[in-house]
Amino acid sequence: MMKKIMKRTSAALLGASLMLTAVMPAVRAEEQSPPLVPLISDWAIETLNEGEKYGIYPTDWYYKGFLQEIPVEKVNELLALTEKKIASLGLKENKQYKPVSVKNDNTRGDIVNRLYNIVARYDLPVGTDAVQFMKEHNILQGSKNGLQLEKKATTQQAVLLAVRFIKNTYELAEQGSKGVAWVVEDEDTLVYLLGSIHLGTPDLYPFNKKLMTAFEEADALLVEANILDTKGLEYYSEKAMYSDGLTLKDAVAPETYAKLEKVAALYDLPMEELALQKPWMLSNTLSLLAMDDSYGMTPQEMAMHGIDIYFLLNAQLKQKPVIELEGTKAQVDMFDGLSPEAQEQSLVAVLDSILTPSGENQSEFLGEWFTSWKQGEVENFAKSFRAMEGESSEYNEMLFGLRDEQMAKKIMNLLKEKKGTYFVVVGSGHFLIEKSVRYHLEKNGYEVKPFYQ
Repeated sequence: MMKKIMKRTSAALLGASLMLTAVMPAVRAEEQSPPLVPLISDWAIETLNEGEKYGIYPTDWYYKGFLQEIPVEKVNELLALTEKKIASLGLKENKQYKPVSVKNDNTRGDIVNRLYNIVARYDLPVGTDAVQFMKEHNILQGSKNGLQLEKKATTQQAVLLAVRFIKNTYELAEQGSKGVAWVVEDEDTLVYLLGSIHLGTPDLYPFNKKLMTAFEEADALLVEANILDTKGLEYYSEKAMYSDGLTLKDAVAPETYAKLEKVAALYDLPMEELALQKPWMLSNTLSLLAMDDSYGMTPQEMAMHGIDIYFLLNAQLKQKPVIELEGTKAQVDMFDGLSPEAQEQSLVAVLDSILTPSGENQSEFLGEWFTSWKQGEVENFAKSFRAMEGESSEYNEMLFGLRDEQMAKKIMNLLKEKKGTYFVVVGSGHFLIEKSVRYHLEKNGYEVKPFYQ
């Protein structure tokens, strides 16, 4: 069954698995409306970046009254979603649980008590004093003016308390997404290898503490491409569009163009804009649009919940160096270098998957990936990628093969020439296919061990 599905929609699924799918949706969103300036404190950015991934508050809160007293409806929404996220852990209940009293007056102290009541009902070492517990675990942080427990909380303060609380609870419960990860080392260099999914949902977050500790201890982050680099985005936009008066209609068969017109009508997209885009760009963009709303998120939101972008943003905030194994320019050139036939073939596959969908859609398939990744089930995850190797094509050969060998060489150069600790995040398929990055490392005498043993 899986191989039949993959043969039909492999191009669409592979498009959704690439780093580049996270680029253009974000660029297009920025082009459609002027950027807003978030009303947040600089010192809170790192924690808020973490909290955005948890799905406990909408980020549009940043733009109106975020530094002012939190309204009742917002604090109730925040705490309800926080409670739901903790309940999803399925923890054993504390039979001696007795809630501390609350006033529901939206003071800092009252929010602390309400958060404490969420965790105290479970069998975790949280003590009996809400304030003491929150202070000891660095959830409740004061200032030169003290803890100010009787003061009304701002929206920012309430959000920060909830974010720290969730992260701490996952650590106490020894839970959090494990990912598919390995480690390779020599006498003076340690390299962590993490397989990524370039799209994500709040259910993937937070990550396992051991995984985050490895990242925090690393001297640099290595990725396929730094998609936060504006020069790379500019190059993408330039190469992905036709110039000199040409359009898509000049490059594809009439029946392919007719299919695109049907898809444009289906999604209410302007054909005059689509016709300026090259087939490989449309394949990547439409593979995201083809997803249904099973996750209650837009493609742009799922891209921003991708694992690569999470670590890239964290590296930027921590001022950790980022090293590109390929670079956006190189990835764009790979797509743009595909023959016209291969580009059209991938576009047709995506269009067909939209117009005549099979029984299992991308959202269901991605759900299997998310579950395996979250639980650290490497073999289950690998089965999905190995199914993609059923048919050879120019498109598939471009995605894997030589790329894996070249990325492995750069990792080996680190092991030979550098000292220190490095954290590598690339698409999971590059570690799981037959001749993957792991294969080339092992072929050259390196032992690649599972991260979780």
